[in-house]
Amino acid sequence: MSDLRGLFGRKQLTVLWLRDADDIASELRDALADAGEAERPGLQAALAIAEKAAAEPDRERRGRWVREQRASVGYTGPDDESVHAVKALRDARPELSLLAAVQLTRDAARG
Repeated sequence: MSDLRGLFGRKQLTVLWLRDADDIASELRDALADAGEAERPGLQAALAIAEKAAAEPDRERRGRWVREQRASVGYTGPDDESVHAVKALRDARPELSLLAAVQLTRDAARG
């Protein structure tokens, strides 16, 4: 990939979001079925957290991540699609292509 970047003068990065909260919730349900009384409260709390994470829409999750990244470089501007918002994201994550940063910024502004 680094050879291609030099050849074409641009960097491309696909952002892949992995969500395994559904699988984790399933495993917790299985563990809860076999759990003793002492383990049940902790597993029930963990299951509630996993189910909440599984129910969160991807756009909201990406938007929160974008806002966290921009905050890490001191961005205090509005949550919009401005050049400043995109630049702050790219300052925080220089490995993002401009296209990826713009799309993620749009998701954050709309989510």
